[in-house]
Amino acid sequence: SGSTCSQKTRIFLRLKGIEWTSHHLNLAAKEHLKPNYMGINPRGLVPALIHDGKVIIESNDILTYLEEAFPKPALIPESKADDLQAMLKREDDLHLDIRALTMRFVFPSFLTKRPEKDIATYETSGSGTVGGEVDPHRDVEAEFWREMNRHGNITDRQAKRAYDRFSETLNGFEPQLSRHIYLLGAEISLVDIAWYIYARRLIAAGYPLHSNHPSVGAWFDRLHAKPDFREEVPAGGLPGAITSLLHLSQKIRGNTLQKVVQNGVAE
Repeated sequence: SGSTCSQKTRIFLRLKGIEWTSHHLNLAAKEHLKPNYMGINPRGLVPALIHDGKVIIESNDILTYLEEAFPKPALIPESKADDLQAMLKREDDLHLDIRALTMRFVFPSFLTKRPEKDIATYETSGSGTVGGEVDPHRDVEAEFWREMNRHGNITDRQAKRAYDRFSETLNGFEPQLSRHIYLLGAEISLVDIAWYIYARRLIAAGYPLHSNHPSVGAWFDRLHAKPDFREEVPAGGLPGAITSLLHLSQKIRGNTLQKVVQNGVAE
């Protein structure tokens, strides 16, 4: 339920009105690293789609496939295909950045770090290939978690870099959203779903979305008012309580996201 890519996929399915069967994986219990799931998705990530005998493992690939299989209502407008793909590419490029901010400012490191034995298991599980070719993504994943172990947490440098990359991208959205309701114009599209999920997670991490990017903030509020969006990104319960306690601790210690950004990083 807490996976940003899964949230994005669920909103898409909901807006499309597609019936589907959920197979829930408990990430805290590391069910996504067990052999049966690694046999489905050798990257050990969620979500994965199985439809008519096909297995699709990347969220944006899943949504593109579903758009072709279930074209109505259209969420990938043909007239804006180039703009949409560019926005999705940028979203995908920032995946490790949103993860870094999540691991540092949304959930405490003692819950999110992976011990070396789990990383080694990940490296030796599954096929190690995607589409019949060696998957370079596996090394990227392993290095992310090893880097976190080496430093004991996501570093200030990683957090600042992620903040800056998101700030630059969201600033680029301001002119469009000052003139239009949604990112591609007058109608909701896949990019609104994708960036809504990131905006929600950034807010949870303490990113000042509304003050730094007023038009993006107003766009987010319009989407968040819709149950089809809001109900797929639960913010309460035990995870919400954990995040609130983490933010309180960070505020007392002076290492909130905004403090890290204000203090800068020594070269």
